[in-house]
Amino acid sequence: MTSKITKALIMIAGILALSVGAGYGLLWANLPQLDGNVVIQGPEQPAHLDRDSFGTAVIRASSRTDAAFALGYAHGQDRFFQMDLLRRNAAGELAELFGEDALAIDKKHRFHQFRKRARLALAQLTDKQRTLLGQYARGVNAALDAQQVRSFEYLLSGTSPAPWQPEDSFLVIYSMYLDLQNGTVEREQVLERLRQAFGPQMTAFVTQTDPLQAALDNSHLPLTQIEIPPLDVPAVSLAAHQPIGEPKVYGSNNWAVTGQLTSSGHAMISNDMHLGLNVPVIWYRAQLNYPDHGQNIQVTGVSLPGTPTIVVGANGKIAWGFTNGYIDTADWVLLDDNTETVQVTETLKTPGNAVEYPVELSADGPVTRIGSARYALSWVAHQPYAVNLDLMALETASSVADGLATTRSTGIPVQNMLITDSQGNAAWRLTGAIPARAAPQQNPVTASAYPATLWEERAEQVPVVENPAHQRLWSANSRVVSAGDDARFGDGGYAIASRAVQIRDKLMARQQFNESDFFQMQLDNEAQFMARWQALLLSQLALHPQHFQDDIRYLKQWQRCACAESVGYTLTRAFRDRLLDTVFAPLQHLLSAEGLSLKPIKDNLEPAIWQLLKEEPASWLPAGEKDWATLLINVYTDAKEALFKRYSPDQKLAELNWGRVNTLAIQHPFAKTMPQLGWLLNMPEIQGFGGRYEPAVQTRAFGASERFVVQPGREDDGILTIPGGQSANPLSPFYRAGFDDYAFHRKTPLLPGDIQYRLTLIPQ
Repeated sequence: MTSKITKALIMIAGILALSVGAGYGLLWANLPQLDGNVVIQGPEQPAHLDRDSFGTAVIRASSRTDAAFALGYAHGQDRFFQMDLLRRNAAGELAELFGEDALAIDKKHRFHQFRKRARLALAQLTDKQRTLLGQYARGVNAALDAQQVRSFEYLLSGTSPAPWQPEDSFLVIYSMYLDLQNGTVEREQVLERLRQAFGPQMTAFVTQTDPLQAALDNSHLPLTQIEIPPLDVPAVSLAAHQPIGEPKVYGSNNWAVTGQLTSSGHAMISNDMHLGLNVPVIWYRAQLNYPDHGQNIQVTGVSLPGTPTIVVGANGKIAWGFTNGYIDTADWVLLDDNTETVQVTETLKTPGNAVEYPVELSADGPVTRIGSARYALSWVAHQPYAVNLDLMALETASSVADGLATTRSTGIPVQNMLITDSQGNAAWRLTGAIPARAAPQQNPVTASAYPATLWEERAEQVPVVENPAHQRLWSANSRVVSAGDDARFGDGGYAIASRAVQIRDKLMARQQFNESDFFQMQLDNEAQFMARWQALLLSQLALHPQHFQDDIRYLKQWQRCACAESVGYTLTRAFRDRLLDTVFAPLQHLLSAEGLSLKPIKDNLEPAIWQLLKEEPASWLPAGEKDWATLLINVYTDAKEALFKRYSPDQKLAELNWGRVNTLAIQHPFAKTMPQLGWLLNMPEIQGFGGRYEPAVQTRAFGASERFVVQPGREDDGILTIPGGQSANPLSPFYRAGFDDYAFHRKTPLLPGDIQYRLTLIPQ
């Protein structure tokens, strides 16, 4: 018997070894050609695709269209599956890859009809832009055709990649709309349902203006406190806390100083866009070299695989970066019984089936139900001017004034664009698709009173701040526009301004800056916002000093930072989150029964929760709680027990340090469903050091997608640190290249290093 078992184990081990060997062989066969010559249809002249030790795509071409072809070829070699997911995500076509489990997402996104809109937008491009997008697609497909073996994602899913179409590049941009602006859409949907159920006083109460404000002109919106509405709900709604879940994480920061505050006289910019982090990371390092009207252009930065543009970068004369604008770009329109609509049937495909999905359309947008009424969604993403290639004008701009003038019609989700130049100038502007309708509505309006035609026009007048008297600019997803402009552009779900306040104050505290100063500011995890929550919790536990002796000690030693060793920060954050879940459970109870959630407005609840804690209204006290003081202790105890259950079964407070609780785990999508592949596909886990409300934003799967610092004209000293490598093939030398710099807070150079590989694309 023993010998049979031994033989069986040997056979199993042999099969596993063969399987591993076969897997490695397929991954090896999928590695792209990096050196030599490729004779290929597409470029007009030979183009060089070089790579340094990080895998940065360094492209040298005789024209911008040939550069687009070569960039498409590089993206196709290294990132095609990622590009495929982005286009399918926006188009509502994920179920073709992942089966019926993805149908719910497909229905949600097919509602917006983005593939049809992408085709319309493509037809409206200039001939030059359409040619460039076509060349980019040819480059992608040429790289796809050159693969000897499909990438492992297709092998594991049993599917085949479809060729890249020019319209797919716009679907990638629509995916960014879904990521960056869908919270605005959902926010107003949730507020309308709350208005229906609890009345307008409730919606006003939960969206009160926060006293933390950091607009560029230092203007403040009035702090008119709303009277707490009585909470008249069934007892069942008050019986237990209702988890709201993590709200959408806001995180992007950028700031700049003019040349008056640098020793060189060049302006300087910092940009760290915070996004959900996966493997591969969303951005792709690239440098484009090509001639333009007698000038040699060299632009270095990050590109978005699926599109032919440098999104954030520098060209020796200017540098630019973005944070999401969060102005109001969507309105819900209440339809009556006489409103004419049409119904179209969308076919959602799975590997073995097809599902028909009806979508109702109106003149104001696609239609859905909120509560018992029908509403149409007017969203800027649905407009023809929402997507284009005008962002490319920054590549050849020679000054701040030039960059501002040539990007007025850029078709991207509206951003806080900061732009600096080598002459010392710096400017901010809302850049992207902004509708001409002049009165954004937080509450729905009736179709008969709605100026639908103004949605079809782009706003012509947008605010600009250039070279302010104090020589400093900043944004961090909170309100940047003046109080006067706020009524015109509206609140689409601004972030709490704690990050912007810290950035502004650190900028104001010094008179000279260099690249290292800006890089350290990107790593700022001082917990100013959480300080009053720590003080509240400490004051409550101090009423029971013997029972909470250890807790009090850790809270006093919290270091006032979202740093790895801080247990007090963990306890404070968990207490705050649990308290919001408990106090606002009746609202969440109603919403969750209808597939909605308070998540889009959870951070807006900050003024409301402090008002409740101050006034202690009896109608808001959860069932079974004696008083508000008892509630706070019970909430903390429950929050700590939940932490112990997840992170320390032995109930050791020391094991609740923030670095462990907030560990950054950048995972490949396939490893999330097949954990046994994690060792091969995931980035190493690193201790958490930032939070949600500090400039160094980080959660377990969210963080800085790049850290960029540069003075245009001084790119040799520039920084571009990215949390992952260029290639999506785990056997590539570029799969994790650059990650260690990110994990250990080292400065990766912006400019490419010594060239390690050279591939020449020769026209056939």
